[in-house]
Amino acid sequence: MRTWLRDGSVDAVRERNASAWLLPAGQRRVDDELRAQMRTFDDSDELDAVVVGCGAGGSTMLQRLARDGWRVAALEAGPFWDPDRDWVSDEAGSHHLYWTEPRVITGGDPVPLGSNNSGRGVGGSMVHFAGFAPRFHPSDFRTSSDDGVGHDWPLTYSDLKPYYEAIEGELPVSGEDWPWGEPHRYPHAPHPVSGNGQVLQRGAAALGIDTRVGPVAIANGRFGHRQHCIYRGFCLQGCKVNAKASPLVTHVPDALAHGAEIRADAMVARIEIDERTGRATGVRYLRGGVEHFQRAAHVVVAGYSIETPRLLLNSASRRFPEGLCNDFDQVGRYLMVQGAPQTAGRFDAEIRMYKAPPPEVSSEQFYETDPTQDHKRGFSIQTVSPLPITWSEHFAGQGLWGPALRERMRDYVHWACLGALCEFLPLPDNRVTLAEQVDRHGLPVARFSYTQCDNDRALMRRARTVMEDILTAAGADQVTTFDRYAHLVGGARMSTDEHTGVVDRDCRTFAVPNLLVTDGSVLPTQGAANPALTIMSVAARAAERLIACRGADRPATPRHLTLTDTKENHVDHRR
Repeated sequence: MRTWLRDGSVDAVRERNASAWLLPAGQRRVDDELRAQMRTFDDSDELDAVVVGCGAGGSTMLQRLARDGWRVAALEAGPFWDPDRDWVSDEAGSHHLYWTEPRVITGGDPVPLGSNNSGRGVGGSMVHFAGFAPRFHPSDFRTSSDDGVGHDWPLTYSDLKPYYEAIEGELPVSGEDWPWGEPHRYPHAPHPVSGNGQVLQRGAAALGIDTRVGPVAIANGRFGHRQHCIYRGFCLQGCKVNAKASPLVTHVPDALAHGAEIRADAMVARIEIDERTGRATGVRYLRGGVEHFQRAAHVVVAGYSIETPRLLLNSASRRFPEGLCNDFDQVGRYLMVQGAPQTAGRFDAEIRMYKAPPPEVSSEQFYETDPTQDHKRGFSIQTVSPLPITWSEHFAGQGLWGPALRERMRDYVHWACLGALCEFLPLPDNRVTLAEQVDRHGLPVARFSYTQCDNDRALMRRARTVMEDILTAAGADQVTTFDRYAHLVGGARMSTDEHTGVVDRDCRTFAVPNLLVTDGSVLPTQGAANPALTIMSVAARAAERLIACRGADRPATPRHLTLTDTKENHVDHRR
């Protein structure tokens, strides 16, 4: 097995992010001492920055700012998870990991919200994401110029490339050398392939389709104090052994060690603006039924593609009567999902697709626009491995019930399952607005309206055909496809000006200079790739740019910890 990392060594990763070494070395999965010694701030303290949300984008920003000595706190609406206590090898017992607060869905093709596209708690939806961590392609950043659809980014692939490499090392990512997009290598060697992955490899090879193992954000071997993957198949229910990456284990420990605070169970209700200066002054939040106001010199929003637009719209004021940063009606628009059909095939032999992480093998051969097809842009194909409850829901959704459903469930070990990620296009009327309904805090909930376009539907049909052909070529005697959606991006998109977007290329809002957005809502296009790696890379770049711009306005006494400032030599930040 390769043990090198792309930037040269494990030590190079540890020098910029020691999270994997700050976790317990024994059987415990939680950094109890770091949490007990976490620095805390008062509401009356003016922080250098307050971060709203502690998922992929928020945790990355938090860790980068804390490393630079900023007085920074993250306010997270959900709990501070303890993998030993809170996560179980049980689908039904994992429902609490998802964002289940009320939302209104509408449109021609309403998108169900819940387990596969929303998260709550420290770590966000990456706590229960499958683990696939591909990069976007260079073409993703110029779809309008090259393909006549979508929206060009104000960034290029080259702008994000060094951040892709850095985050891949920190997660770390395992996989074979990658031939698609800009060819590149991954820090860790690929994982072994189980029955489901072998089915995809066999069927694809018969049709001349290239596949590769990975890329997955699961360490291949021990990484710091993180354990090796035990291939238990419950990646979507929270990784009990800390082998799969999530910000809870990849960025939060280092942020705490460098003086950041994470204030869990704190629901941010609105961002306050100084009407005279036009700058953000802090956030109002609810905790334990009590309203608080946290002052901050910078506000960073990272609530993801439903909650970020909702927060901006709920922060209306005299200066912004239609919602914060919404002078040109851009907040909440261009929200995208990916078409994510899953195609299952039955085999005489036992496949036992659950005996591995859901992500194993993938192909991006169909990622780019194919001029011979009736659609623009493309899709990727990956192994997926629905566990029994999800598996039963797929078939029940097709009308199978009673004895027929029980018979299908008894046959579970004979099935393999593939999934596609189809790049749906950004459309202005696919958007988040505020509903009349309010939540338990008395705040208007989000209304999410979504309708597919003809290009989206054509892309789904093509992906379905290819997956069914692969499984048939692999020897399946029966195939069936379930239509579904995955991944949310957009809603506060990055653009060149305030007439077409909400934030600039550095994730600063056009309207409020000290307000940033660093989550998936800023992505102008969706790509045919899982977005987590790109979200973290965009956040890392935004953090670096924010730190560089701070200049003489840096904290007066920045604290830079050394590598020895771990559990053995930890600085006590308690007030």
